[in-house]
Amino acid sequence: MKNNILCFGEVLWDAFGDEKVAGGAVMNVAYHLRQQGANASFASKVGMDASGFELIAFLKENNLYSELIQNDAELPTCEVTVQLDKNQQATYIIPQPVSWDNIKTETALTQSGMQASAIIFGSLACRQQTTRDTLLNLLNETNALKVFDVNLRAPHYTLSTIETLAARADVVKMNEDEANLLINGSNGNLKDKVNEFRKKYHAQTICVTRGEHGAIVWHDYEFYEHPGFTVDVVDTVGAGDSFLATFINGLLNKQPLQEVLEKSCAVGAYVAGKRGANPVYDEGIVEVLK
Repeated sequence: MKNNILCFGEVLWDAFGDEKVAGGAVMNVAYHLRQQGANASFASKVGMDASGFELIAFLKENNLYSELIQNDAELPTCEVTVQLDKNQQATYIIPQPVSWDNIKTETALTQSGMQASAIIFGSLACRQQTTRDTLLNLLNETNALKVFDVNLRAPHYTLSTIETLAARADVVKMNEDEANLLINGSNGNLKDKVNEFRKKYHAQTICVTRGEHGAIVWHDYEFYEHPGFTVDVVDTVGAGDSFLATFINGLLNKQPLQEVLEKSCAVGAYVAGKRGANPVYDEGIVEVLK
């Protein structure tokens, strides 16, 4: 029996100059879970505008549209400006308020949360109180594995919100810069920082991605590491999201952690080598990158 994975958060358009691509961190996670054969559903909100109707068409095309996609008659659909530096690292200009700032508690959402094996959520969609309260209510009503994707986009977060979400999570995923920011009391190496974070928030699993240097995971009182794969980076948009989808899919299916980590790094590297967050790949990706 397949696990039911509920992804809760933002859906938007990422605009690269004249080109725009459907995105949003948690939507990307749901997309990659679906691509890997997982039973993933996605909860968000779009505006009643042309951009929103286009996003709905994209979600339908990729089997991510359901009654969990709410509509907002007042707030617009989100369109983000993506800027790439000389190393193809992305920064984002994110407007507010937008439709996914106003996700409401509805019966379908509550029922989906109660039936889920895991709920994946990020920090960006929690920047406003309405969506944040909806998520916290959802987490209170479920026994699902709670997965927090720390996705810091200045100025769209507060430390108090990050601490609240981290305290609710069983699994926390962040990148190395985010780890350094959130664990600024430690002058030690990354493992020391992870241990400090674990003692404060009591997560079962902590994953820190390190870009081209792979990732490190603390799970069941053991550390696992992978050095990453070398690719020619096109842009980093969605690389971390594809990593998280692969990691959670493997974790829920009780695959060996080192194998899960290797595949997660491979998928993340592959996505970084392609334009946009959601390229197509297959099960042979690890061997190809090796």
